[in-house]
Amino acid sequence: MLRELVAESHLMSMEQLPGAAARHAAGVGLHDVLIYVSDLQQNVLRLLTGKGPDAGRDPGDEIPELKIAGTVAGRAFQTMAPVVGQTFGDGTCQYWLPVLDGSERLGVVRTTIRRDDPQARDDAEYLAGMVALIIVSKGPYSDSFSRLVRTRPMTVSAEMQWRLLPPLTFANDQVVISAALEPAYNLGGDTFDYALAGETVHFGVFDAMGHDTTAGLTSSLAVAAFRKHRLQGADLIGVGRGIEEVLAEQDSSGRFVTAVLAELDLRSGVFSWASYGHPPPVIIRKGRWVTSLECRPGTPLGTGLGVEPARCSEQLEPGDRILLYTDGIVEARDPGKREFGLVRFVDFVIKREADGLAAPETLRRLIHSILTHHAGRLDDDATVLLLEWYGWGGRQDALEAIRQT
Repeated sequence: MLRELVAESHLMSMEQLPGAAARHAAGVGLHDVLIYVSDLQQNVLRLLTGKGPDAGRDPGDEIPELKIAGTVAGRAFQTMAPVVGQTFGDGTCQYWLPVLDGSERLGVVRTTIRRDDPQARDDAEYLAGMVALIIVSKGPYSDSFSRLVRTRPMTVSAEMQWRLLPPLTFANDQVVISAALEPAYNLGGDTFDYALAGETVHFGVFDAMGHDTTAGLTSSLAVAAFRKHRLQGADLIGVGRGIEEVLAEQDSSGRFVTAVLAELDLRSGVFSWASYGHPPPVIIRKGRWVTSLECRPGTPLGTGLGVEPARCSEQLEPGDRILLYTDGIVEARDPGKREFGLVRFVDFVIKREADGLAAPETLRRLIHSILTHHAGRLDDDATVLLLEWYGWGGRQDALEAIRQT
């Protein structure tokens, strides 16, 4: 199944994926295969029909979709684990599996298998993994896929931001990085970036002045300069200088960007950062809010004032979580003008960690909680990046240390 699906995928469009997956899966006893993908805000799972960008089962039909909250499909998506759905009298059942690119949740696959066939369950997991790889390969070049995962029109600024972003979630045996942004279809100046270089994670969160296309251009310039200068080997302060120079040279609008630029040494657990007029990082340790990492800030990037920040460092412990965020997260106000607030924000993450939720599901629920607090609509961008360091021995050692504590 996998060999034939890989061979066919080289000359496959996104529209051809559902048919090819179903055809090759049937040969190993996986029947009625359907592929659902998540929308940008992770509210619904939409059927990849294979009939074009806006087509349902018949011309003119709406695209079939399932809610993530309160459905069997949604449970597979939220938990990132297979779930047995409807069972039938002939000994078969519907089997729902998450479609994962590493730890990045793309959607779910549904198939019908025999309940007592462990090999079929294994084959279904292999199929879901291959579907993920094909979606990641074909998705960036498919307008059909881009339309499918959007539930409403997107602004020019948001279009720029989403095209530049790295995956919302990355994980290996030493670290998990997960992020979330709102308003998804009307992003202005908020964005984030991260990358690995050997044993070092480079990451940053940016908030450009304003909430329009110019703000998007400014933050896009900042991220491009962030990438350019870190790839050339500059340290955190040097990267900040590079961003400042690019903004001064290319953006004559007077816009500026607040930011936290950071790096984590995966071997030692030393976290280093520099703040440019931005809210300080927060550390969560063993289910408790340990501290906000205060450090002498510099002036926002692009102001030309030339006040550089201090570079500060903190020794992490295995299992520590670092939160970087923009002010839209904590300053979102309900109709009574009450802020969501830093305490509620951190407490929400701690409680979801105690519930055993993975980082991406924690942030999905956080964003939805903030939207609910703000009556469903944000006046400012809200971005959060969560990084969890597993420690020197990797994920299992970190989890064991936490359990013993």
